[in-house]
Amino acid sequence: MVLCGHRSAGKSTLLPRVGGLLARRGLDLDTHLEQTHGRPLRKWVAEAPTEFRAAERRALLELPSGTLVAVGGGFLSHHPDALEGMFTLLIPVTFETYRERLLHDRTRPRLRPGLSLEEELSSVFQEREALHARVPTVALVDFLRGCLHLEESP
Repeated sequence: MVLCGHRSAGKSTLLPRVGGLLARRGLDLDTHLEQTHGRPLRKWVAEAPTEFRAAERRALLELPSGTLVAVGGGFLSHHPDALEGMFTLLIPVTFETYRERLLHDRTRPRLRPGLSLEEELSSVFQEREALHARVPTVALVDFLRGCLHLEESP
């Protein structure tokens, strides 16, 4: 199962909660990549984005089947085909929440440093929304309904 969505959607925060519902431990792919490669994600994305994207794809595909994993905000947009056959749970976020969180979180890498931060946030969000819509995903609310239904069944 893969938790995906925009940057700052709350994937890493929800990972242990979803893991609790499924009685599984989750893996944050960005943290895994930093630990495995010994490179801070912010620098890696800024200095070698193509190398980073190849490494994140490879890392997901090398995980054992059945792993619960939260991928980075660009994964769904850059590697939709890598998610084929996986249960992909989309964590929603409004543009307003996305913007607010990223304006206050200066630890995340800039994706388009040639633009103002406001222009970057708007363009990346809109582009990724269109790309996300093309990938078969399960909405978080539908997943939670299913979990509640299972708990209520005799």
